[in-house]
Amino acid sequence: MTLTTRILIGMALGLACGALLQWLALQESHFLNVYFLHGLIAGGGEIFLRLLRMMVVPLVLISLTCGAASLGATGKVGRLGGKTIGLYLLTTAVAVSLALSLALVVDPGLGVGEVESEVYTAKEAPGIKNTLVNIFPDNPIKAMADGRMLQVIMFAILLGLALNAAGSAGQRILAVFEDLNEIFMKLITMVIHVTPYGVFCLMVTLGATVGLAEITKLGVYFFTVVFALLLHMTLVYPTFLRVFTGLNPLTYLRKMREPMLVAFSTSSSGATLPVTLRTVEQRVGVSNNVASFAVPLGATINMDGTAIMQGVATVFIAQFFGIGLSAEDYLLVILTATLASIGTAAVPGVGLIMLTMVLDQVGLPAAGVGLIIGVDRLLDMMRTAVNVTGDGMVATVVASSEDALDRDTFRDKHAGAVYAAGN
Repeated sequence: MTLTTRILIGMALGLACGALLQWLALQESHFLNVYFLHGLIAGGGEIFLRLLRMMVVPLVLISLTCGAASLGATGKVGRLGGKTIGLYLLTTAVAVSLALSLALVVDPGLGVGEVESEVYTAKEAPGIKNTLVNIFPDNPIKAMADGRMLQVIMFAILLGLALNAAGSAGQRILAVFEDLNEIFMKLITMVIHVTPYGVFCLMVTLGATVGLAEITKLGVYFFTVVFALLLHMTLVYPTFLRVFTGLNPLTYLRKMREPMLVAFSTSSSGATLPVTLRTVEQRVGVSNNVASFAVPLGATINMDGTAIMQGVATVFIAQFFGIGLSAEDYLLVILTATLASIGTAAVPGVGLIMLTMVLDQVGLPAAGVGLIIGVDRLLDMMRTAVNVTGDGMVATVVASSEDALDRDTFRDKHAGAVYAAGN
C-alpha cells in the first residue's frame, strides 16, 4: 500500500470519527471529549506537527548551505534567485487576478443576508524598510531558534558561499554538511511513515470542530474560493509546467500528492517543507542545488492560495457592505497582494494580515475580515495545498532552465516512492 493511499484512509477515517463526535454533541466534562478528543487525539496531532517542525530549520540550513556552496562554484546564485523570486511573484499575480475575475462573475457578496461577524483585531503589517532589514539576521542562532525562515535562508546562502570560497577548509566542512543532509533525508522518511496516523488525529479534531452552519451561510463565498483554488492548481500550474519544461503535468501532480495531503492536514507550508523538499528531489528529480533554494523560499514567500482568498474576499466584503470598487482599485488589489506575499512572509497570521493590508489600500473596512473567519480554517487547508504545489512547480521549472532536472526520475513513477515496507 502506498503512502498516499494510507494518508487518504487516515484522512477519511479521521473526518468520519470527528463528525461522529460532533454529532454526539459531547459535553465538556464527557469522558470521550476530555480523554479521547482533547487528550489522546489532540496530543497525537500535536506530536506529529512537532516532528515535522523539528526538522524544518536544520534541514533548510544544511540543505541550502550545500546547495549554495555548489552554486557558488558556478556563479549561478544570482540568476537562480532572480528566476525563482520572479516566478513566485508572477504566479501570485496570476492567482489574485484569477480570483478577482471569478468573484466578479459569481458575485459572492450579493444576497448573503445576516452573517455573524467575529471580532478581528488586525496586527500591524511591517514596513518596507523593516521587511528588507529583517531578511538579514543579527544573530543567526536566535533566528534559527525563533524559526525566522528568511533569516535562516539568508544565513545558509552566505555560509554556503563562504564554504565554497574557503578552499580546502571549506571543502572539509562542506563534506560534513553533505553527510548531515543525507541523514536528514533518512529522518524525513522515518517521520513520513507515521504521517497517516498524524493525519488521522488532525482530521478527527477538524471533523469535531468544523462549523457546517458557517459554510452554509457563506456557501457562495466558500465555493468560489474553492473553485478558484482548484482552477489555479489544475490549470495555471500545469500550463506553466508544460510551457516552460514540456513535462507531463499529470505526472507532476501525481508525484506531489503526498506534500499536498500533508499540507492540507497541517495548514502549514513550513511544517510540510521537509516532505515537499524530499518529494521534489527524490520523486520529481530536481537537483539539491535548486530544490534546497527554491522550496524553502517558496514555503516562506509563495502565497498563491492566500492571494486567491484575498481576491475573492475583497469582492465579497465590498459587495456585502455595498461599496463599489473601480478598475484602478482592482489593479491595486493585484499589486498589493503580490508584493505583500514577500512583505508579510515572516509575520504570524500572514493570510489575514495580508488581507487587512489589501482592504486598507482600497478603502474597505478591516472589520470585514470577521465575516469570513468562520470558514477560513477549511480554506486555509486548501490554499496551503495549492501553495506547496506551486513551490514544487517553480522548483521544477527553474531546474529545467538550469539543466538541473533528472527527467528519468520524473518519468519513473516509482522513484522515491514510500511504501508500507519502508522503501
